[in-house]
Amino acid sequence: MAKVIRKIDIYLLRNFLGLFMATFFIAIFILLMQFMWMHVNDLVGKGIEISVLTEFFIYATASVVPLALPLAILLSSLISFGNLAEKFELTAMKAAGISLFRIMRPLALAVALLSVGAFFFSNNILPKSQMKLWALIFSLRQKSPELEIPIGEFYDEISGYHIFVAKKTPNGELLNMMIYDYSSGFENAKVMVADTGHLAASADKRYLILDLKQGESFENLDAQQQRTTGTTQNIPYRRETFSHKRILIDFATDFSRYDESVLQDQHVSKNIMQLKESIDSMRVVAVERSHEQSTKLINDRYFGRENGRKAMVPETITPEEKQLYDLDSLWASLSLTRKNQVLSMAEERARTYGDQVEYNSLMLDDAERYIRRHQIELYRKFTLAFACLIFFFIGAPLGAIIRKGGLGAPVVISVVMFIVYYIIDNTGYKMAREAIWPCWAGMWLSSFVLLPIGMFLTYKAATDSPLFNPDAWIIKARRWKEKIDAYKAKYVKK
Repeated sequence: MAKVIRKIDIYLLRNFLGLFMATFFIAIFILLMQFMWMHVNDLVGKGIEISVLTEFFIYATASVVPLALPLAILLSSLISFGNLAEKFELTAMKAAGISLFRIMRPLALAVALLSVGAFFFSNNILPKSQMKLWALIFSLRQKSPELEIPIGEFYDEISGYHIFVAKKTPNGELLNMMIYDYSSGFENAKVMVADTGHLAASADKRYLILDLKQGESFENLDAQQQRTTGTTQNIPYRRETFSHKRILIDFATDFSRYDESVLQDQHVSKNIMQLKESIDSMRVVAVERSHEQSTKLINDRYFGRENGRKAMVPETITPEEKQLYDLDSLWASLSLTRKNQVLSMAEERARTYGDQVEYNSLMLDDAERYIRRHQIELYRKFTLAFACLIFFFIGAPLGAIIRKGGLGAPVVISVVMFIVYYIIDNTGYKMAREAIWPCWAGMWLSSFVLLPIGMFLTYKAATDSPLFNPDAWIIKARRWKEKIDAYKAKYVKK
């Protein structure tokens, strides 16, 4: 019997792991395409080398693993147990005295190992890949697009210039050109027309060299008129006719790497130990900053002023002299003009104190926001591993209950369950990010919601409950109706 069970375990593991690898790569591909679509403007039309694109794909693939892994486990477990139930292999195993929990045990151990691997991946590999990925994205965003001027329309990819070309020759000559130069401001625009022109990058790829032949240029002299006469009336302009004119345009076409060290303090580029150290150090800074601000505000603005006013009053004073220091008496002795001045000064001082309080609040909010982001990233590393286990205990019993294999119903159910998980997880994340909930509650919200569902489905599958059988629900509804009618007939008065 033990030998038979061992063969069954091997059979189940072989089927599950094969489905898991297939669904994992499919999920990676779909999520990677979605990620690429979000950053398509950073890649298209910039002449990126194959090596840089390959590096981008590798880092982007690592970034979508946290979403692809739970989805692959859910889909593969659902298909695997759906195939077993559809082919009555699951029924044969149960008839042989093997419980559902014993059938799920080898797969649960495999998923547990995958969860451990997911934890180490999110702690050790994902931070480095995220830092390199965003450094590469910032580098791509800074790179200028490939220079390809179209025919018959204005080209505005060069900052400060709009270029129109009527025709092109096979050797790269541009014919009947019109150039609007806004590099000195819209009000100081220059207009140039030329019969022919040639545009090329400089040797260091930091500038564009525009050679124009047989043309004219028109320039508004508004700025010169303003500097010399102080007025803009009768604005002159300058007209220039040239046979050859060369223009140097600042246009960096070379690919330069963004400094990765700038991103080392970001929460996405840290492991658990670094996150804890950052949280502890920033919490100390926040407490010290709060204590310093409150002490200064109280001593300097409130009690400090009161103590200073008391120090101005002599200890030994007659009742007649005391009236000189009484605020009501002082206020009554002022003229109407002086009272308005005092009120204006008090209002301005109150506004200044309010601005100081608001500034202090913003300074403390920055520290709290920094701590929340690091706490969210810290909890995320654990929720990923736990989500893999939860999705297995949702997918496996669902497959045993619906008894459908293949890529039909399992894919639909998996997508629906994953969308529910994604919505709940994003809701908790936003609640934690905006400090509406504690960070641990927001990041564990999806696990708190889905764990009871997995336990319920596992129990129903182990007891062979017809959860999705409409006839069984109709029979139960009739029984409940009979019980309600009997209760009414016995206890409810007519």
